[in-house]
Amino acid sequence: MDGTTASSQWGGRDVTEGEWAGWRIWSSDPFELYAGPFYTQRRDDGMVCAFRAEQKHMNGGGFMHGGALMTFADYSIFAIAGDALAGSGSVTASMNCEFIDGARAGEWVEARGEVVRNGGSLVFLRGLVTAEGRPALNFSAIIKKVRRRD
Repeated sequence: MDGTTASSQWGGRDVTEGEWAGWRIWSSDPFELYAGPFYTQRRDDGMVCAFRAEQKHMNGGGFMHGGALMTFADYSIFAIAGDALAGSGSVTASMNCEFIDGARAGEWVEARGEVVRNGGSLVFLRGLVTAEGRPALNFSAIIKKVRRRD
């Protein structure tokens, strides 16, 4: 995700109907909408990101494609770090992932994490993506805060 241009439209929208009522589509990034859509919900214990695995996310073996899991993790780090970013532009500087288990079509896929350190220009995070509660992907990331370009 890259929120570096001042003209970017990163405003999301609240979902009021269906399975995702009470959640928010946090980003209007075209790729994330195509890959997901992905949803966020702020809870007392932090930000939660989720989506329902679809056939379009599966690989030839019938499990979620690793790239789909990593795309979701990349989306999630920005939602998890939202308060630390405080409206600044930002880009993924580094992301490490370890695959633990697969997800199948129809399963609930969720990410939770935490900011480990919020520095002057870097935010360090870690988290876990689960599928129906099973650990599926462990991730750690560094987000670089950048000045927005006009």
